[in-house]
Amino acid sequence: MTTMVRDMLRTYPADLGGVNREALERCINECFNCAQACTACADACLSEEMVAELRKCIRTNMDCADICEATGKVLSRHTGYDANITRTQLQACAMVCKSCAEECERHADMHEHCRICAEACRRCEQACNELLAALG
Repeated sequence: MTTMVRDMLRTYPADLGGVNREALERCINECFNCAQACTACADACLSEEMVAELRKCIRTNMDCADICEATGKVLSRHTGYDANITRTQLQACAMVCKSCAEECERHADMHEHCRICAEACRRCEQACNELLAALG
């Protein structure tokens, strides 16, 4: 996916308004990677014997996946750019990723899928925060 995101950013016909392309590319990729990891983790949690104890993890994974996917889409659109919407979306994404990582980390010793998901959430949280900082 990295190459595709880079290629699409490179071929955008208008100026991106001074946005740090590397930070933008990384954030888009991390958002979509996190959405996939959270979707897979929620599904794996549903297959665990102790599914009732994973209820909050499943819900948090699903929320995180939806918000990460929406953030990746918002960041992929540049025409008619509104910095306030982008900042708010990035803040929400960083917050849900932090929350999801914390929840998955509670189960990481018992469930490898939760450990992997927590790592994806931490990378996405960091990428969102770095892009926020670059936007000023």
